[in-house]
Amino acid sequence: MIQGLGITTVWTFDQQRTKAFFTEKLDFEVRSEVSMGDMTWVTVGAKEQQGVELALMSLDGPGLDPESAEALKKLVGKGVMGAGAFRTDDCRGDYETFRARGVEFVQEPQERPYGIEAIFRDDNGNWYSLTQRSDELDFSKDWA
Repeated sequence: MIQGLGITTVWTFDQQRTKAFFTEKLDFEVRSEVSMGDMTWVTVGAKEQQGVELALMSLDGPGLDPESAEALKKLVGKGVMGAGAFRTDDCRGDYETFRARGVEFVQEPQERPYGIEAIFRDDNGNWYSLTQRSDELDFSKDWA
């Protein structure tokens, strides 16, 4: 029986640079870093959530045929790949902290029906939601 999500992929042009982004700017921790022949397996994760890791997968690594690698490079480079949503208990505070550390935000914190959300990009262009959930979701408001 499936127990939950354990690892998800974040595509990167440079694993070491992306590892530094997550550990130095977002305060994640390295969970694994193993050389496996012609590739390195690197995972990071939020310190408060031990069960979920981000696998920093190289766009030049094995497993991708040349055509697929080029397509992914174009999509990641254009900044159209959404890589997920991170939960926080202080969206505005984290926004200020991360922005001061050089994280590029494409949306400042805004109130949404589900809470407060800001949108940022990693060092590759992948975008993420930074979301502080509301205690009570109000779907009666017109948020359009």
